[in-house]
Order: sequence, then structure tokens, then C-alpha cells
Amino acid sequence: MRDEDNRPNPDALLEMARREEDHKRRGRLRIFLGMAPGVGKTYAMLEAAGQKRAEGLDVVCGVVETHGRKETETLLEPLTVLPRRRLDYKGREVLEFDLDATLARRPGLVLVDELAHHNAPGSRHPKRWRDVEELLDHGLDVWTTLNVQHLESLNDVVAQITGVRVRETVPDAVLERAESVILVDLPPEDLLQRLQDGKVYLPRQAEWAAENFFRSGNLSALRELALRCTANRVNTEVLIYRKGHAITTTWPTAERILVCVGPSPSSATLVRAAKRLADGLRAPWMALFVQSHPGGEDQSRALANLRLAQELGAETHVAPGWQVARQTVEFARLHNVTRIVIGKPMRKRLADYLRPSPVDEIVRQSEEIDVHVIKGSPGRAPRTRPSLRPAGISWRDHALALGVVAGTTALCLAVFPYLALANLIMLYLLGVMVTAVRLSRAATVTASAASVLAFDFFFVPPRFTFSVSDAAYVVTFVVMFVAALVISGLASRLRAQAESAARLERQAQALSALTRELAGARGAQNLMRAVLSHLSAVFECRGFALLPGASGRLEQAVVTPERDTLGDRELGVAQWVFENGKPAGATTQTLAEAEGLFVPLAGTNGPLGVLGLLPRDGEARERLALPDRQRLLDAFARQAGLALEVDRLEEEAKANMVEAEREKLRAAILSTVTHDFRTPLAAIAGSAESLLSLGEGADPGVRRSLLENIFEESARLGRLVDNLLRMAALESGTVTANLEPTPLEEVAGSALSRVGGLLAGHRVRVDIPADLPHPPMDGVLMEQVFVNLLENAAKYAPPGSEVALSAARVAGGVEIRVCDDGPGLPPGDPERLFERFRRGDRQGPGGHGLGLSICRAIVKIHGGAIRAENRKPRGACFVVTLKAP
Repeated sequence: MRDEDNRPNPDALLEMARREEDHKRRGRLRIFLGMAPGVGKTYAMLEAAGQKRAEGLDVVCGVVETHGRKETETLLEPLTVLPRRRLDYKGREVLEFDLDATLARRPGLVLVDELAHHNAPGSRHPKRWRDVEELLDHGLDVWTTLNVQHLESLNDVVAQITGVRVRETVPDAVLERAESVILVDLPPEDLLQRLQDGKVYLPRQAEWAAENFFRSGNLSALRELALRCTANRVNTEVLIYRKGHAITTTWPTAERILVCVGPSPSSATLVRAAKRLADGLRAPWMALFVQSHPGGEDQSRALANLRLAQELGAETHVAPGWQVARQTVEFARLHNVTRIVIGKPMRKRLADYLRPSPVDEIVRQSEEIDVHVIKGSPGRAPRTRPSLRPAGISWRDHALALGVVAGTTALCLAVFPYLALANLIMLYLLGVMVTAVRLSRAATVTASAASVLAFDFFFVPPRFTFSVSDAAYVVTFVVMFVAALVISGLASRLRAQAESAARLERQAQALSALTRELAGARGAQNLMRAVLSHLSAVFECRGFALLPGASGRLEQAVVTPERDTLGDRELGVAQWVFENGKPAGATTQTLAEAEGLFVPLAGTNGPLGVLGLLPRDGEARERLALPDRQRLLDAFARQAGLALEVDRLEEEAKANMVEAEREKLRAAILSTVTHDFRTPLAAIAGSAESLLSLGEGADPGVRRSLLENIFEESARLGRLVDNLLRMAALESGTVTANLEPTPLEEVAGSALSRVGGLLAGHRVRVDIPADLPHPPMDGVLMEQVFVNLLENAAKYAPPGSEVALSAARVAGGVEIRVCDDGPGLPPGDPERLFERFRRGDRQGPGGHGLGLSICRAIVKIHGGAIRAENRKPRGACFVVTLKAP
């Protein structure tokens, strides 16, 4: 084998480098894995930790549950035990792992028992495995224990076996990131004996456990799950190491079977034989189809055999190429296959002399891999009656091939007086090569034969006859014909390989383009529209996206005049896919009579929708059944599901943010109610109490003063309540503006009449041009803006000073200014004046900090802007900009 074939896989090297980098940055995690409580995980962890302590390592016990077992407590005594954190939960004291104390101490090794434990409320993390993740992120090494039933992916399996649903689970990614997994194994009989001896649970708990969870069959099944889980993890590490070091020989650490599938009817027998072999060895198995000629009846029969293998539990693959033996062996070595199952050759023995049998080639090249040669079924592939025009022949290609030969002959006739016959042969071979690159292989054979005949007729003496004077020319004809056939074969293979590579590149580009477009799209409608545009182009099918409606039934997410709607039968298939989370329809074994293929859009908590493909013709339906197309469709569905999940989470985050803002507003309003309401209420209560105590004999002046105080404070309280209600309505989004072109002088006049009493001691100047355009506005809301700004100016402008209300036309709109001659804006950012409950420190009567925030909210509804600026030489201005025609 060539040296370049032994080079390490770059992706595998990158994966190994990433793992090494993670090991340097993060702490190292070791998990002691067991099949059930009581197998001795904690004991094994403490025993190994004692050895580390004897070697001089700083070992501390963050949390270790001994469950009253004396032998476990004996191992714990020499180790340093960190005090636990005390939490109050439902009136009783709970002891939990103290994460902060562990991080502060930074020991060399931390022991954290029971990885799947739920922390009590008040802890930093709800799950203990998240505590362990934080320790690892800070570079601390951690040893922990875990039972196999606590793995998230096995939760349903354990519930089905034992009838007990485990609530405390750990993501499988935690186990995958562990540097090492130590399997603590114990035969079920020994564990049951420990249960009876009271070394697992208290007597009453042990009796219940023996009748339910700790049955012999349950323990055997859990033990198998634990063994398989550990073996799968180790096998993944072996594969990564093999790829990273470019190891091509098979390591028979575990049995793995590969069956070669083709269009022959005997392939079904091979598939069933491989299934029996895999079941007997309890090994995973794969089915491979090396596709030399895309399309046609052979491909259909091969895909049917692949579907049979998939139904029986195999992992199916399709590899384009012609060197069946070499590609099969390379695939087997890449996937660490230990046994290859192939069928006996059925062709005549004479053919073996002309071309070696793939079986012989696989046996010769497989070396350390075992090869099982299975006898196929006696049936033969169905034969079709020959016709004058066999399927697949293009007469146009043959005509073009003869045209190329005619053109080559004309060229040779033109240069015949100047070139030797050998050079003319090269020209004919060049014409055959052009034909092989551009046309079909059958047309190339026609061109090869026609080239030999033309060369003989026009150039071999005697010329213009097919007779040959020199027998040596016969050898020339044979060599010329064979060379033409070889060239045509090589050119056809190269063209097919180029087409296959181009198809794979197009698929990768389509998936990349979809990912980029989904990253920039927002909203379920836009996301599904992007998915459908790529889906229809790549799969040459009509695409449909269905999402659940308000009733929970699926509805088409994108319905346009140019896009068809699904019928009731197809909608029923899509609903089944959504409810069951499995593909169905065409090319599947579920509801296969449907016209379309439907796949679920998987989310974290179940399907989020369904993608549907309706093939335009039978050829598109066959292409859709190809395993590589199925995997590409799965990738599309995963990307679409992930995009929908992200969009849903973003919507939930926005909703939570809005709700948080509302809660902040409610809290601020409550704070204002408790603080700002107290003063007017106290004044009203005091004045009323004084009136009651004075009685009817009170002095009229005093009585009037008290009544005026009650009236003023009541009005002040009413304005505060009105502002709070208005602010709450604006913030909640329930207020909508009725925008109509409105004369600005009408709104300003109404606002001035409302605040006439406050402005009685000031000089009011109004400057609104008569030709000013009428901006679209809600007169009632905008009047409130003017009222608030004029009240604000009246508060801070000294008596007798000027308050100015002016308007002018600016680019794209109208600018309104309310200015005063007061002390000006307070130091700092003027934008902060528009925040809720923000009071300026300018000299003047204190407000509630709501007026300007209400102004900004109303102006924002109108699509405008508001700002504050100092006025020269003295005072402040508030500027409102509205859009106007």
C-alpha cells in the first residue's frame, strides 16, 4: 500500500488534539459505573482514593454516602471530609455538597458520590452533575459514582425492564467526556445476597426492593446494559485512536459484520444469513452496496435488498465505484469489521480467466478479516425479452459517435500524405477518447468499432476495401480496438466518479447554504420557507412543511398560490409521523402506499413539525430511496428542527424578558405606591382629622384651608394614579395609536387649555407656522405629551419667565420644541431623564418621575423620537420629532 494511504486522518487527528486540549484545560473525570445500588461503587472509589492518598495526593471527600455500611466507613476514616453546606428545606435541615468550599481549597482530587443526585432548592445548581462540571472547568480532578439506570438515553429502557421510572438522570455527554470509566461488576446472585444481609438497604426497604427492582431477571438485564455501555465507550476510543494513527489493519476487539449487497436475488439470502450471524455473535452489522452504474433496474433491486437489511437492523451504506473488492475491503478496515459476508460467484468459469471474481479479490485482499462465502438462492434474476431497442440506449449518442468518427476520418484523409499510419491511429484514438468523455459507454464501443473499420477501409492497403494484404494489420486492428475500449472504460469511470464527487459537493454546499440561511432567518414561517426552497432544489421533489396549529393538528406552514396543498391522506400520514416521531410514507415500510415521504422535525421535548417530500416521478422516488439521500434528508430535518428549537427558545426568552420587565414595572409601581402615596394620603387624613376635631365651631378660614389642602392632595393623588395606569398600559403594549393627519395647533391648543392654571404666572409663547404639514398622530395621546412637557416646564421655570412652544419643518418630518427659562438639565446623560421613576435634581417641586417616560412611550408608538438639551443662555428644551409627509 502506498505511503500516502497510511497517513493519519486529519479529522481524527483534530479530534484527538481537541480531546488532549480539553484534558489540559479541564480536570479529569473518572466514573465508577455499576448496574444497581449495592454493587460496591463507593467502596471501589474509596479504596482507589486511599491508594492515591498514600502516594501523596491531596484527596478530599466532597460528599460520600456510606449508607451505614461499616466497611465503607472504615475506608472513609483516613480521608479528609469537607463539611457539607446546611440548607433549610421545608422546615428541616438538609446537608448538601459545599461547592464553594471545595473550589476555595483546590485539592488534587475530589470525591463526589452519587452523580445523579438532585440538589436541594437554594443550591447553585439543581443537579450534582453540574457541580461536578464546574469543578472540572476549574481544573480539579473528580471521581464519582453512577448507576447505569441513571443515564438519560437508557431511562426508558430501564423503565420498560424494571417497571420503575428513575427520576434522577444524567446526560450521556457527561459519561462521554469522562477520561475513564471503571465498571464495578457483581453477579446478580451476590448482589441479592448482599440485599438479604442488609448491606444495601434497611430491612423494610430491602424487602420492597427484592420484590420489585432487585429481581434476578432485572439485575441480569441491568448488568448487560452496564457492560454494553462500557464496551461501546471503549470501542469509540479505539476507533478514534485507529483513525488518528492511520491503522488500516482490523483490531478484532469486538465482532463487527459486513454483508455485501447487490442487485442479485441471492443478496436477500446473504442479508438474512448475516442477520443470523450477527445475532449469534451479538455483534453490530452493516450492509454495503458498491454502485458501479447509477440508475436502472439493477439499482432498484439493490436498494430493495438494502431496505431489507435496514429492516433487519443493519446500518446501510452506498459507495460509488467499480473496484468492488478494493472498496469493500477498504470500507471494512475503516469501520474495524471482523467478518465479511459475500455470495458465491454464479458466472461461468471461463469468465474468471478474463476477469477475476470479486469473491477471489476480497479473499485475497482481506488478509486478517474473516470472509464468509454463502451460497445464494437458486433463483436467477428476471430476464427481459430482447428487443430491437434495448432500454437505456440513446440513438442520438450513437449518431454523434459516428459523426465524431466521420470527422476524424476527414481529418486523417487531409493529413494522410504527410503522416504515417501509426499517427493516424493516434488521431482515431483521440476521437474515441472525446466520445468516451462526452457520450455513453455503448456509444463509445460503437465509435471504437467504427474507427477500426474506417481505418481499414480508407488507409490500410488495398485502400477502399475491407480486405487486408498484410496479416500484421490484423494485430493492429485488435490492439487499436482493445486500446479504444480501455480508454472508453477509463473515461467512463472517471466521468462517473466526477459526477459522484460533484453530487456529494452539491449536497454539502446545499446543507451549508441551508445552515447559513437558517442562521439569519427568524420566525417559523421564514425558517420553513428557507428549508423548502433548498429541499425542493436538492431532492427535485415538491416540499411541504407542517407545523402544529392551535388545536395541535398539523397545518401547512407555508401556503402560497404556487405551492400545492396536501390531500387528506397525506395529511393523515404527516399527523402519524408527528405523533410517533418516526418517518413514514414512500420508500419506508410504514404507510408505504402514500405518495410522499414524511420525516419528523425533532426537538428536545418531541417533534416540532414534519417535513414532506412528494416525488415528481418514479425516477425521483427511486433516488429518494438511496441511503445517502436518506442521510442528507435526515441532516436537513435535523438542521430545520434545531432552527425551530432555537427560534422557539428565543421567543420564550423574549416572553420571559417581557414578563420580567412587567414584574419590574409592577415592583416599581408598588414601591411608588408605598412611598409616593403616603404623603398625599397622610395630608388628606390629617386635614380630615382636624376638621372632625374642630367640629362645627371651626374658624371659616381654617376650615377652608383644610378643605383646599384635601382637594389639592386628592388631585395630586389622582394625577399619580392616572400616570401609573397610563404607564402600565403603555408598557404592556395594549395601547395602540390611531394615526390620522392632525393639525398641530389643535392638539397644542387643547393641551394649553388643560394646563392654563399652572402656566398662569408665566409668559407663554406659541410659534406654529400656518403652512406646517399635518403629521399622522393620535390626537388624544399626543395631547398628553404636550401636557406633560408643559407641566414640567411650569414646575422648573421661575414665575414671570417664558415658556415657549414652537414647531418647525425638518427633513422628513416636524420638530416640536417645549422650552423654559429654568435652571437647565441636571448633570449626566439627558437620556436618563426619560427612565421610569427618574427624578431630576433641578431646583423645583419634586414629581414622581413618570411624566417624561410616558412622553417617550407615546412618541415611540408614533414612530418618532424625543430628546432633552440645554438652552442657551439658560433653561432647557425638550424636542419631539414626528414623521410627516
